[in-house]
Amino acid sequence: MFSGKHQSERTAAQAWDYLSAAMTAAAGSALEAGRATADTAGATATDLADKAGRKGQKLAGKAGRKSRKLARKASRTGQKLATGAGRRAGAARDEAWSRANAAAYALAGHKPGRPWRTMIGCTLLGAAAGVAAAGAIRTARQRQAENEELELAETAVVITPTYGD
Repeated sequence: MFSGKHQSERTAAQAWDYLSAAMTAAAGSALEAGRATADTAGATATDLADKAGRKGQKLAGKAGRKSRKLARKASRTGQKLATGAGRRAGAARDEAWSRANAAAYALAGHKPGRPWRTMIGCTLLGAAAGVAAAGAIRTARQRQAENEELELAETAVVITPTYGD
């Protein structure tokens, strides 16, 4: 009763319907699975982002404290270095100034001045050393004289003359 052609057309149409229904169901399931996965992924991503944000804030706080500490240390070191360099530069400037003046005087035909400060300083130092040496010698002589006097007193023989014999 049914012809082969109609039967095959019906089977193809029925297969097409089943395939369309299966595809629609699969699409719906995939859509739901995608939504669920997206929700889960979104929640996980949000949690991970929150954790990363908190860790980032902690690390940023630590980095900020460390950077302030290092900045203070660098500032103090820089000040020390600048002070030392200023002192050295000042000493070099003074030396250069005195040498330039000495060269100018020499070119003008002037003889260099006497180093009065050095001479006076050496004289005073010598006088102080002489006074200290004289005091030490005087004390040593007094001590020696006292020791000799004690030695003579210990070794002295007292002879008393006898009368009438």
